[in-house]
Amino acid sequence: MSQDIALEVKDLKIRYRVLKSYSIRKSLLHLKKAESQDFEALRGVSFSLPKGEILGIVGKNGSGKSTMLRAIAGIFAPDSGSIDLHGHNVSLLSIGVGFQRDLTGRENIILSGMLLGFTEEQVRAKMDEIIEFANLGQFIDLPVKTYSSGMHSKLAFSITAILEAEIMLVDEVLSVGDAKFKKKSYNKMKELIQKDDRTVVIVSHQLDTVAELCTSVLWLHDGLVKMIGKPDVVLPAYEEFMA
Repeated sequence: MSQDIALEVKDLKIRYRVLKSYSIRKSLLHLKKAESQDFEALRGVSFSLPKGEILGIVGKNGSGKSTMLRAIAGIFAPDSGSIDLHGHNVSLLSIGVGFQRDLTGRENIILSGMLLGFTEEQVRAKMDEIIEFANLGQFIDLPVKTYSSGMHSKLAFSITAILEAEIMLVDEVLSVGDAKFKKKSYNKMKELIQKDDRTVVIVSHQLDTVAELCTSVLWLHDGLVKMIGKPDVVLPAYEEFMA
C-alpha cells in the first residue's frame, strides 16, 4: 500500500519567532536584544495522501494552511516531524513565491522548470506552450518585478500546468487574475486532476471550488487538524463552525 501514497506528513511542527515591535524600537535605541516569542504555526499535524487524490485544505486565516504548503514544498524546514514525498517532484503555485524578480518571465520558466527536476532541454521543448497559455505578450521578456499579482499568477500556473509536476500545491492561485484566465486555469486544473497519477493539494477560501475539485478535505484550526474526510462531511461542519 505504501507505494500508492504520494505524500505523508507525520507529527509536523513549525514555529516562528516573532519580534515585538516595541522591543525592536527599544533595542535600536538602547542597543539591547529585542524580545521575542514563539508562535506555533503547526502543532503536530499528521496525514497521508494517496497518489491521484486531490486534497483541499480549509481553515480561518492564521490556521497554518500556507505554512503547510511551504513546508511540503521545502521552503520551510520542520522544527520536528517529517514530510515524505515518496520520490515525487513537487511544485508550489503561490503569489510571490518561486520567481527571481530580476529575471525575465522567459528566464524564470527555465529556472522554475529545472528546480522542478526537468532538464533545460525538456523545459525549452515546452516553452512555447507555456508562453502561449500564460498570454503575457511582451511582458514575457521583461523582469518579473514589473509584473502585477495577476500576471505572476498566470506565469506560475502555466509553468506547473504545462510541465505537469507530480504533486501540485495550489495556494489561492485559482482566485487571482482576470475573469478569462480564471476560467481557463480552472478548466485546466480540472483537466489535470482527472489524470490518475496527479496528486494535488489546494488551499482555498472558495468552498465551492474545494467541493467541486477535491476528493478529500483537511480542516486546520490553530495549527491542529480539526477534521479530515470527504468534502460533503467536512465542509458543512466547517461552514457551521465559521458561522
